[in-house]
Amino acid sequence: MKEFKNSNENLINTTWTIGEEEISAPALIVKKETDHKQEYSVSYFQRPKVLFFDVNETLLDLNVMKKSIGAVLGDHPELMSLWFTTMLQYSLVTTVANHYKDFGEIGAAALIMVGHKNGIAITDKQAKNAVAPILSLPAHPEVKEALLLLKKEGFKLVAFTNSSNKAVEAQLKYAGIHDIFDDVLSIEDVGKFKPHVDTYNWAARKMRLKPNECMLIAAHGWDVAGANWAGWQTAFVSRPGQQLFPLANLPEINEENILSVAHKLISIPFKQF
Repeated sequence: MKEFKNSNENLINTTWTIGEEEISAPALIVKKETDHKQEYSVSYFQRPKVLFFDVNETLLDLNVMKKSIGAVLGDHPELMSLWFTTMLQYSLVTTVANHYKDFGEIGAAALIMVGHKNGIAITDKQAKNAVAPILSLPAHPEVKEALLLLKKEGFKLVAFTNSSNKAVEAQLKYAGIHDIFDDVLSIEDVGKFKPHVDTYNWAARKMRLKPNECMLIAAHGWDVAGANWAGWQTAFVSRPGQQLFPLANLPEINEENILSVAHKLISIPFKQF
């Protein structure tokens, strides 16, 4: 992306297919800030061929698990966020060290670490029991309606998660949304966690797409940043407490929930050739 200093305008190169030929042309985008939201106001951009949805927190409500984690941590709510960031930190450690471990295993280990640091003794069994509710989380209230609406409008939907294959199958079935998706992808198959660039490249290849034909919809700034840097379009779901990474490019869409993202996608006048 070429940035113009002291300006809100940027150019992004976009590839378009015209007949049997492809051309690359810049699209003018303008940074827009309204109601404390930041997104690009795009004059036009390519309709994504596939919408990839992050699962945990983006689609599923983590409050049930927060209660079980909070209970084992002595009902200290401030330690919940520390546990989650520690889990993410060590998922990246295993990625960089090329030593993949199941996300649930990392979550239990991170819980023991946070407890130890704060003078709370947690056994392996207690830790595993505390993270077990991640398999039985409800979807956020608007999620099913939004997914069905996007499906009706002809979008192809794929769940794309750091959870294992077995875990995400259980999660989506429990939430009652599994059958809405055209495919379900777990980073377990590539052995690296998002936001490593290889995960996004793998997912695009798996669906036989070019990066700019993909859009990630996620409630985590690090996930949105990783997808953007991999050449994907992005939509940020600003769930409570979630923020965009200031050093990353802004998303094409920034909304408070999945249904609002769906309405925005449907309303965009995609460029036709």
